[in-house]
Amino acid sequence: MKIGYARTSTTEQQAGFDAQLRDLAAAGCERVFKEQVSAMGHRAELEAALDFIREGDTLLVTRLDRLARSTRHLLEIADRVKRKHAALNVLNLGMDTSTATGELLFTVIGAIAQFERQLLLERQREGIAAAKVAGRYKGRAPTARRLSDQVRELAAAGSRSRQSQSGSGSVGPVSIGAWEPSYRLLSGNDQDDPKK
Repeated sequence: MKIGYARTSTTEQQAGFDAQLRDLAAAGCERVFKEQVSAMGHRAELEAALDFIREGDTLLVTRLDRLARSTRHLLEIADRVKRKHAALNVLNLGMDTSTATGELLFTVIGAIAQFERQLLLERQREGIAAAKVAGRYKGRAPTARRLSDQVRELAAAGSRSRQSQSGSGSVGPVSIGAWEPSYRLLSGNDQDDPKK
C-alpha cells in the first residue's frame, strides 16, 4: 500500500500544500496524512503515518524537506520505516529506500539537505546583522507585549490558564508566562506553573 505524507509549515502555503496532495494522488497513494505545522514542532500526522505503515508498504513524500529538518531526524524516520519492513520514496528525487542504492542516496542527500539549510540560516543571520548595522532591521513585532492589556483583562475576568489567556491564539501561553509572571496573581491560577 502506498501511504503519502504532505506538510507545509504554515496555512499560508496553501498552493504548495495542494501541489503535494496532487503529486501524492498521482503517485497512487491510497491514504494521505497531511498537516500544516512547523517541522520543528510535534507532527501528529507524521507520527500517525509512521504508526499506520505495515510490512510491504511505501511511505511517499514529495520532497525530502517535507519529512525532516536534520539528517539525524531523517535517518531516525528512515530507520522506523525500515524496522517495519516498509520503504520510503521521495518523489522529486526518484529515490526509493527499498534498494541498497536508494538507501545510500537517501543518506547522502539528507546530509546535503541539512547542509543547505544551515547555509540558508547562516545567510539569514548575516543579512539581519547587516540590516541592524544599517539601521533597517526592526525585528519581529512584539505580539505578546502589544496585547498585554487584553491578557490582563482575561486574567482579571477569571481565565484559569495561560491557554485561555492567550485568547484567539495570537499570543502563545509560553510568551504570556515569560513576560507576565504575575498572571497567576491576577487570575489566582498557579496550576500550570512548572515550579509547583
